[in-house]
Amino acid sequence: MTKSVTPQEMFDLWQKMVNPGGYPLQSLMFPVLDPKEIEKKISELEVVEHWLKANLNMLQLSIKSLEYQKAMLKGGERVKAGMEGAMNKGEGGEMPNPALWAWNMMAQASKDVMEQVSKNAAEADKAADSKSKKKIGSPKKLP
Repeated sequence: MTKSVTPQEMFDLWQKMVNPGGYPLQSLMFPVLDPKEIEKKISELEVVEHWLKANLNMLQLSIKSLEYQKAMLKGGERVKAGMEGAMNKGEGGEMPNPALWAWNMMAQASKDVMEQVSKNAAEADKAADSKSKKKIGSPKKLP
C-alpha cells in the first residue's frame, strides 16, 4: 500500500525544486497572513527606505559640493588669468586690490554654480514635461 502525500509535503517538494538554496519562498500564491509578521516587514522596509533616502541626500550633497569646488577652481583660474593680463598690460601701473581677490573669486564661483544648477533644473523640468506629455497622450474620441 502506498503512503498518501500531504499538501505540506507536496509544497516542501515543490519549494525544494524551485528554491534549491532553501531560502523562504514568499509569493502571492502563499501570502503571509500573520498581522504581526506583516507589521514587522513594513517596519523593516520603512527603515530601509529612510536609510536609502539618507544616502541619496548625502550623495546629492557630495555632488553639489564637488560642483562648487569645480566652479571655485574655474573662478580661480579666471582671476589668475585676469591678474596676469592686468600685470602684462600695465594698466596705469595700478594693481587690483588683493584683499578683494578671494571675495571676487567666491562671488564668481557662486554665480557660476547657481547658473549651472538653474540650467540643470530647467533641463530636468523639460524632461519631466516631455515624459508627462507622452504618458497623457491625445484624448480619444468616443463614437
